[in-house]
Amino acid sequence: QVQLVESGGGLVQAGGSLRLSCATSGLPFRDSVAGWFRQAPEKDREFVAAITRTGAYANYADFAKGRFAITRDNNNNTWYLQMNNLKPDDTAVYYCAARIGVQAMSKVPSYDYWGQGTQVTVSS
Repeated sequence: QVQLVESGGGLVQAGGSLRLSCATSGLPFRDSVAGWFRQAPEKDREFVAAITRTGAYANYADFAKGRFAITRDNNNNTWYLQMNNLKPDDTAVYYCAARIGVQAMSKVPSYDYWGQGTQVTVSS
């Protein structure tokens, strides 16, 4: 059984930082692309970032470029999202997701497994 568990969310002031983690079990981790998505109230789930199996290539949404960084630890079956210079518009539930494949896709249906999400709230 595949499980993805996010942690690291919370309340932070604008300009602050958070580091999200996604711990996995039962996942063929080294065969999986790792991704992060987010969903704000009354909005669709949107792509944040994804990283390829070896970590050699990362794909970012425009709003994440220069502020967020996705990394992965293939020895510990975990990936991360470092978020800096957070803004109130970043407030959302953040989800980690995995897809068995090669490309760091940005579409929700491309992903096979999902975590339950962690809340990130950025105050102004």
